[in-house]
Amino acid sequence: MAKLGQFSFTVPEHLISNKPAIYRDESRLMVVHKDSGEIEHKKFKDIINYFGEGDVTIVNNSKVFPARLHGTKEKTGAKIEVFLLRELNKENLLWDVVVDPARKVRIGNKLIFNNELNGEMLVAEVIDNTTSKGRTIRFYFDGSYEEFQRVLHAMGSTPLPRYMEREPDSDDEESYQTIFAKQKGSIAAPAAGMHFSKEILKWFEIKGVDLTEVTLHIGLASFRGIEVEDLSKHKMESENFYVSPEAAKIVNQGIQNKKRICAIGTSTLRAIESSVSTLSELLPIEGWTEKFIYPQYDFKIANALVTNFHAPKTPFYIATTAFGGLELIKKAYQVAIKENYKFLDYGDVMLII
Repeated sequence: MAKLGQFSFTVPEHLISNKPAIYRDESRLMVVHKDSGEIEHKKFKDIINYFGEGDVTIVNNSKVFPARLHGTKEKTGAKIEVFLLRELNKENLLWDVVVDPARKVRIGNKLIFNNELNGEMLVAEVIDNTTSKGRTIRFYFDGSYEEFQRVLHAMGSTPLPRYMEREPDSDDEESYQTIFAKQKGSIAAPAAGMHFSKEILKWFEIKGVDLTEVTLHIGLASFRGIEVEDLSKHKMESENFYVSPEAAKIVNQGIQNKKRICAIGTSTLRAIESSVSTLSELLPIEGWTEKFIYPQYDFKIANALVTNFHAPKTPFYIATTAFGGLELIKKAYQVAIKENYKFLDYGDVMLII
């Protein structure tokens, strides 16, 4: 039985990066070999040397949207931060959100959001409590849905993780995205994909490496703390994902040809492992997944993984240990700390093969 305490370690503060590398593909790359236990130290641009013709890399094309809003309560003027999680109902403009400070936000309260740059305003009403900090809110807007989306996104800012302890700047709008970002819906970037550059993609093309895309919108499921010691009892919140028929075809061809199938990021890993046929092939699907990957998970699709260095006791780290083996990944993380690898979203990266 996997227990939460097995996934505890300490990340030195100086290894937590709150700014991206100037050149994405110059990030450090640790290559971990599952069979031999060998650990190599490379640059991310060296990743092209580990893939050949017919191998498949799968990326998450979800795009971070400006999910953090700052507003005030209608009557008191108290400042409220609202973090948009997911749209619940398009017609009624209902959203699942997290509010801070939560004690000041009750059912029936109206929240005002102003855009000082263009004078636009949005009003929302709290209609339900979902968790201690979670609320359901209804926006009021007199106009088309497309115009509402434009105004809402203009009100928001890039939802940088709180550990960065800084306000987002104009550079983050671009740097806190992958070059694959197309489908809006994530509250955090699929960080492993942020290391890719156009040059690497060109080399993959030259070498005949197939690259395909899936979508998994990263939500609160991956960030809510795990509160049970027995991981089999942890329940992930649903996240929306999509695997196209084209992606499934490319991946299954690679599986049939016994090629390397590499998930770029644990969000991609969750997506592809959430739609598997009885023949252990990838199925096209659009839906929701609550899959929680932890040791001793039996992987059906991916046989290689690219992932950042994560915080302890998180679903990201736990999924990484499930893929690479708990003891080997623990050892790799000890090496990473000793060798001053950078951690978390803007940090360095690991390839497990």
